[in-house]
Amino acid sequence: MIVGLKGTIEHKEPSFAHIEVSGVIYEVFISLQTFSALPKTEVKLFTSHIIREDAQLLYGFLDISEKKLFERLIKISGVGPKVAMAICSTYTPTQFATVINNKDMNGVKKVPGIGPKSAGRILVELNGFDMELVAPSAPQNLAFSEASEALESLGFKKDKISKALSKCEGNDTASLVKEALKLLQTV
Repeated sequence: MIVGLKGTIEHKEPSFAHIEVSGVIYEVFISLQTFSALPKTEVKLFTSHIIREDAQLLYGFLDISEKKLFERLIKISGVGPKVAMAICSTYTPTQFATVINNKDMNGVKKVPGIGPKSAGRILVELNGFDMELVAPSAPQNLAFSEASEALESLGFKKDKISKALSKCEGNDTASLVKEALKLLQTV
């Protein structure tokens, strides 16, 4: 089982990268989040090695929380690696945790390749799943939760709140609320 790669980037595209490790070049499928954060040359990726009847596939992540989210998603019936990578490309683990915690069906359906049935299944399967395991930092996750509660107390609907918060970049509750209010006023 290959759980990580450390090497030089030979070639990269939005959906995959070729990583040279000691003379061997591996093709690693990556999310858009990982692609946008890839360094120019040297890289260390956490990988998920999937062995099928007809192929051995590597999925790579710069962030361990993104790998944990991916591995949790592919355990859901009907969610394969392609759909899991689409989710990882659409949301960061923290943003997806917010979508799941708010039970935002439309937020899940926003991911390419996920319809109403799959979105419902994902929400049901991840209900009660401790998203703190995939969230990179508890304080930021707490800030998202507090911001969500604050906006809800102002009368905004949960689905609109999670959409707005998923686009916010603030780290503390106050800045998240300010950013989300600006976005919610334009909706």
